[in-house]
Amino acid sequence: YMGEYSRMTSLPGYATTYTVLREGSGNPVSRGNQVTVHATGVVVQTGKKFWSTKDTNSPFTYQAGVGKVITGWDQGCLGMKKGEVRSLVIPSHEGYGNGGFPAWGIPPGGTLNFEIEILNIQ
Repeated sequence: YMGEYSRMTSLPGYATTYTVLREGSGNPVSRGNQVTVHATGVVVQTGKKFWSTKDTNSPFTYQAGVGKVITGWDQGCLGMKKGEVRSLVIPSHEGYGNGGFPAWGIPPGGTLNFEIEILNIQ
């Protein structure tokens, strides 16, 4: 598993890092796009999966780059292309912060690992 960390790419100006697991094609996600994704989130400290659109086959759509989702996700998906899959590692201050998200089992200060696949960009 440590091998994955050696391939991680930093986001300029942010602490979130990512690894491209599968390349995509076409126009990249940019600020203001409506983006539809499959996403699976795991708490790094506990290994607990707290959310997956794949489990319910219900993709998630959001507006990119305007703060509709947590910072690490918002910034980490910019530049992704349709079909691309990225693994994002998001420290708490770019995730749910010191309060965590107890209802989802995200502890205070929890680091998150999201695997995100771009299904559509509008």
